Amino acid sequence: MTMERRTRDHLGDGQAMKPLRIGNGCGFWGDNLDAPRELAEKGALDYLTLEYLAELTLSILALQRQRNAEAGYATDFLDVLQSLVPLLKDQPHLKIVTNAGGMNPAGCGARARAVLDQAGLKDRSVAIVAGDDLMPRLDALMAAGCLFANLDTGEPLSAVRSRVVSANAYLGARPLVDGLRQGASVIVTGRVADASLTLAPAVHELGWKWDDWDRLACGTAAGHLIECGAQATGGLWCNWREAGDLAHVGYPIAQIETDGSFLLTKPAGTGGAVNRETVSEQLLYEVGDPAAYLTPDVVADFTTIQLTERGRDVVHLANTHGKPATDSYKVSIAYRDGYGASGTLVIAGPSAVAKARRCGEIVLERLRRAGASPQHAHVEVLGAGECVPGAALVDPPEVVLRVAVRDDRRAVVERFTKELAPLVTSGPPGVTGYTTGRPVVREVFAYWPSLVPKDAVAPEVRVMSRFASKVP
Repeated sequence: MTMERRTRDHLGDGQAMKPLRIGNGCGFWGDNLDAPRELAEKGALDYLTLEYLAELTLSILALQRQRNAEAGYATDFLDVLQSLVPLLKDQPHLKIVTNAGGMNPAGCGARARAVLDQAGLKDRSVAIVAGDDLMPRLDALMAAGCLFANLDTGEPLSAVRSRVVSANAYLGARPLVDGLRQGASVIVTGRVADASLTLAPAVHELGWKWDDWDRLACGTAAGHLIECGAQATGGLWCNWREAGDLAHVGYPIAQIETDGSFLLTKPAGTGGAVNRETVSEQLLYEVGDPAAYLTPDVVADFTTIQLTERGRDVVHLANTHGKPATDSYKVSIAYRDGYGASGTLVIAGPSAVAKARRCGEIVLERLRRAGASPQHAHVEVLGAGECVPGAALVDPPEVVLRVAVRDDRRAVVERFTKELAPLVTSGPPGVTGYTTGRPVVREVFAYWPSLVPKDAVAPEVRVMSRFASKVP
């Protein structure tokens, strides 16, 4: 047992274990770069988690690594880690757990190791967790009988196999705990279930067992609540006007007790809000069945959770129940699905909605005449009730026309990008907002959710040698 762990376990005979404070400073790749440092400065944390991976982020990282074998991870993490160096020197027991490794945990870990070495923090170990990337074994797994059927349609993956660019299993907390038990101060993973980033420190520090389903469910609830960053502290809140200074919104902290109950809060003096509404909204975010929230670690029942406000910006959560986890991992698969582009124009003046709709029709008519009709096209008039039907003004003085197309043929999409600007002089009056240039053609990736048996996946944990800046 490490010295840090002993100080968490007890201060003396008869004294209870201190609660574990875990803060999440990043909800996705592109989140506020200053949030992790501010959270670590003010949050009195034991662990800082950083969540970077959305479902299709891995496909983008996979293509980056195809072009450059040293790429394929969330590069923002290295900037964040550099900004945390002074705090890591002042807070030697602060640990970091992140899935910034993406498609290249080893490469990300090596760069993180170099940042720590250059800062004189050579005593901080970096653990790499891999094994989630199924691409090298995808054909072998399919040959062995794993169909990777689409969870929405039931189709076998063979229907799109030639276009697949990434396939990653959602690992659980176990390999992260293995890294922590080996003394790692920084854990860099690939695809791991978001809540597992928080559950792993709780299991490690609080001594939970892998069949203690209720405690695992509590830790999963805590991880789910903080995984999206400021969404739990006032971001996207229905009563956002009451959230205070969202420009300086505080990021969430889960203070977890040994029995699994926890406080959800944020650093004092920060903007946003933590209350029953903000917590309840995030608790149900991306949850299909609140009575059976499926993770690699546990099946959690959120319907039994008791939420109690314990003061300003403090909510107590308890009574989460859990059942044994399933025997499969969820797999996030992405495949190429043609090319796409979208462009916008501002349409102003009388009859703005009618003019905008006619402009959209003109674009599609001209494409048909040119022999470049796209397989998929979508015309919408923003400000006329497209996002919230029935909520638009009767005759708004200005609207935004948005036209998007997708096609297997890049040439068709390229032609579309050249049809918006001519409307400035050949369409109805009041067309503007064209000065940003032609839309950009991008490759489109589609999402294919599936499952894989757990016994077909072998998570890997490797602690990088101290005093080294390269992966062995």
